[in-house]
Amino acid sequence: MNRTFNTIGLIGKFANPAVNDTVLALARHLQEREKRVILDASTAETLGEAGFETGDRQHLGSHCDLAIVVGGDGTLLNAARGLVIHDVPLLGINLGRLGFLVDISPDGMLDTLDEILAGHYREEHRLLLHAEVFHEGDKVSESDAFNDVVVHKWEVARMIETETYIDGQLLSVMRSDGLIVSTPTGSTAYALSGGGPILHPTLNAMVMVPICPHSMSYRPYVTDGDTHIEIVVTETAHSHAQVTCDGQINLGIVTGDRVRISRHDKAVRLIHPMQYNFYEILRAKLNWGG
Repeated sequence: MNRTFNTIGLIGKFANPAVNDTVLALARHLQEREKRVILDASTAETLGEAGFETGDRQHLGSHCDLAIVVGGDGTLLNAARGLVIHDVPLLGINLGRLGFLVDISPDGMLDTLDEILAGHYREEHRLLLHAEVFHEGDKVSESDAFNDVVVHKWEVARMIETETYIDGQLLSVMRSDGLIVSTPTGSTAYALSGGGPILHPTLNAMVMVPICPHSMSYRPYVTDGDTHIEIVVTETAHSHAQVTCDGQINLGIVTGDRVRISRHDKAVRLIHPMQYNFYEILRAKLNWGG
């Protein structure tokens, strides 16, 4: 039997009233089950409903033993980055479009939630990335990424030149639109669109996918999850470059900057119902038949 949860945080898609009914139904259902409910502060503001304890991500992380995320995969990506240091597991209710991460439908969600509260669930630990930007030897910015870290050009019609090192060894010198460094979780996102492979989400691995390289000889490359990747921007003549984490956090870079990417010390904990099946999700989301 898995551990049970008693203090539960609720996080809705930012500033989106469409999630209000679902969040409110979950909150009242949990209170009926005599669970302590804490609403994310921005969710509570959107909900406009009094009578619930509220708090920021720090407060949720310090008090909750489970966080339920209502929205799409982007909402869960944001929650994962904020709560991973607190070791809080995440459960996703899918009100978005694709839903590789938030896998519970609002239809029947309360029955599924009761099963999870009773200890009947699966738990996955997934790799998280940490990216750091160094300028003239000094760290100037950093961010975590659950899906991917992307070093990319700024302007539409220009390329950048990068050198990529793995554990200090030169892998490639490339002119391209950029480079995606993806977790297994992110391998079904931007990396897949760029021609990268699908990795099982619990693998300890990272995949590097070139974005529109100048030479067709550059191919996606899978490396061990414990390696250290360094990307050096060697030429951005008349153009600018940027680092984007999970499509949500942007870090500026200039020629000569170094982007260091490695596995985060902590893993993201995801909670799934017992019937969760990754391959079934692949078939459904990618229209593989069956």
